[in-house]
Parts: sequence; C-alpha cells; structure tokens
Amino acid sequence: MTESLSLGDRAYHAIRRDILTCRMMPGSLVTESELMERYQLGKSTCRLALARLSHEYLVESRPRKGYRIAPITLQDVEEIFTLRVQLEPLAARLAVGKVDIDLLRQLEADCRVEVAAPLSTRIDVFMNANKRFHLAIAEAAGNQHLLRTLSTLMDEMARLVALGFNVQRTKPEIRHDHNAMIDAFIEGDRKRVEFIARRHIETFQAMTLEKIYATLTSDGTLLPVQERRVFS
Repeated sequence: MTESLSLGDRAYHAIRRDILTCRMMPGSLVTESELMERYQLGKSTCRLALARLSHEYLVESRPRKGYRIAPITLQDVEEIFTLRVQLEPLAARLAVGKVDIDLLRQLEADCRVEVAAPLSTRIDVFMNANKRFHLAIAEAAGNQHLLRTLSTLMDEMARLVALGFNVQRTKPEIRHDHNAMIDAFIEGDRKRVEFIARRHIETFQAMTLEKIYATLTSDGTLLPVQERRVFS
C-alpha cells in the first residue's frame, strides 16, 4: 500500500509539473495509454494521478477521448491577478516584524541565478525561486488559509508565465521590487511594504498580460506566433 501511494504521488507530481510548466499545453488532449507510456506508469497509478489532477481542475475527463489539459483563458488571467493584488499586500503587511530577512535575501539571490539551459528551464528556475520568495512572506504572516490560497495562485501563475513567456520566447524580469520590499521589512514600514507588494504585482500583471494577450484568443485557443525580436 505504501509503495502504491508512493508511485501515485510520483506520477501525480510529474504530470502536474509538466502541466504547470506547459510542457503539456493547455487545451491539448491526452489519453491514459499515452500518459502510461510517457511516464512509465501502470493503469491504476495513472488513474490515481489523474483523479487528483481532476480534483485540482488541471485536467478534464473527456468521455471516449481521454483527458483535456485545462485551458487557460483570458478570464483566468484577470481573476488570478485580481486575487494576488489583494492578498499579497495583505500577507506582506502581516509579515512585518516576523519574516526572516536573511532567508528573503537568499531567495532573492536565487531569483537572479542564470542557468545554461533552454528558455523553458530558465523560466522554471526563476518561477520556482520567485514562488519561494513570496511564500516565505506569506508563511511569516501566520495565516494558514492565506498561505494555502497564495500557494495555489502561485502555481496557477507559473502556468500563465510558462505559456505567455515561453510562446513569446522571452524570460520574465524582476527589477528592484524584491530588494525594496526587503528594505521596507528591515525598517518595519508596513505601509511601504504593502505599497511595494501591490506595485510589484501590478507591474508583473502588465508584463504577463502583454504576453498572454499575444498568445491566446478569448476562449483559450493558442494564436499563431510570429517571430519577434527580444531585447534583453
């Protein structure tokens, strides 16, 4: 039983990772047999993973066709950012005087790490480090419901970024907001921390929406992508 659960967990996390990083594209159809071959899974293990992913609305069962990877719509994008811009400034304000400054500095440095890898991998590395930075603040806030909600939003955010930035062939950049937030935490300035957190989300929202709008139609269908010059 323990081994079965372990295999199910590994299958779930592997498929989930590929959905969140858009290695499995939103709206695409997959079958159990394809997933079993791709991830070297038995039928029961595959179904267990798919049941968990369905519960998280990351896949949708399509009778006689298999499973559809949950599409991303423009409404999804707007709703995710609407929640983040309300909840993250709150988490930041609650974390003042509680958050580990040395930890934030290390996580901010991790966001700057450049790896010699394909663009998709570099985006994954950045988004994972960025998620850890923001969740460290939410965890310090001491509200478990807030932490769980933001963790879910950050996962959904990762999929938006993977789709928009990968398809548009560029990497997201964060300028100075993390360090400015750290300085405000050190000063114990709740208003400034809250202001920077809100500005940070709004800036990233504009950056991401530009890429998403260039990638999706209103119903989540991918638009054809033209070659673009990317300036670093």
